[in-house]
Amino acid sequence: MSVFEFKTNFKCQGCVDKVGKELDKNGQITSWKADLTSSDKTLTVETSLSASEVAKIVEKAGYKAEQK
Repeated sequence: MSVFEFKTNFKCQGCVDKVGKELDKNGQITSWKADLTSSDKTLTVETSLSASEVAKIVEKAGYKAEQK
């Protein structure tokens, strides 16, 4: 299990909710949280997936995710 942090382009809770639906669908993601108060709008994900696989899920939902 790994924990990855991503810099995102989330703007509001609606963005987080949209990505969250995609993350919640994936059984290999144990937990995740988004910090909209940070300057990087940080998304933290605990998963057995690779960082690039997580980034693809976020990008599929229409947002950017750059590993920190």
